[in-house]
Amino acid sequence: MFAVSVYGGFASADIAEVGPTVLVTGQGDFDAHQAFAETIAEDIWQRRHEVLNDYMDVAVAATLAAAYAADRGPLIIADYADNPGGGGYGDSTSLLKALLDAGVTGACFGPIVDGEAAAILHRSEVGDRIRIALGGKTDARFGGGPLDLDAEIVALSNGGFVGDGPMIGGLPGNFGSSAVLRVAGIEILVVTISQQMLDLQQFRAFGIAPAAKRVVALKSMQHFRAAFAPIAGEIIVCDSGALCTPHYEQLPYRNVPRPIFPLDEIA
Repeated sequence: MFAVSVYGGFASADIAEVGPTVLVTGQGDFDAHQAFAETIAEDIWQRRHEVLNDYMDVAVAATLAAAYAADRGPLIIADYADNPGGGGYGDSTSLLKALLDAGVTGACFGPIVDGEAAAILHRSEVGDRIRIALGGKTDARFGGGPLDLDAEIVALSNGGFVGDGPMIGGLPGNFGSSAVLRVAGIEILVVTISQQMLDLQQFRAFGIAPAAKRVVALKSMQHFRAAFAPIAGEIIVCDSGALCTPHYEQLPYRNVPRPIFPLDEIA
């Protein structure tokens, strides 16, 4: 036997050949190798109800954020479900709405991908107040519809930044036409080009200082951790109901064969 590879699968793929796979590579007794692979597959099946992560509801995350004391560093809230790196639209508004409803202050949020809003904001000037419909324009079924906000324009930018963290240190990036809005106690980064958050410069380049905030809400699953964990007092992960939600039964699969776990109950 040369190698054993366990593939978790990619639940966001609406394809017929979906699900976990075990590949055993070797030479010699094929039956023995197949039996070993099937043993691993059976173990995976028996563990199918085990979970490693706790994905908070946005209302719970917002309640924690409102009460959070940032003496150890900011509370980092990762919107797992609206991760652009996993296929999320990046314009889910449910977490932002929950934070605003909870009266969270000393916070930043980003990015929210809304090129239409960014274009409108660039017709105004820094310091202007504007009424704008933000986010939720791609498909309101996944993560909420547009928010009608009364906002102050804090910054306008062409979207360029250069990373300085472990993942993209020294590499240039661009969000396209971008702006920073202040709504109540939250600074919101509005961008045109969809990217997940994985570097502090994706806030800093636009005048937002995440390390100085009580709460930092961002759109990413895991890749944010290398840059943001060192400044964090605590990290929580939430499910905004967007396309990368771990509640797969909420997604409109068309090509996945049925029945299949966890979309269906299987004895």
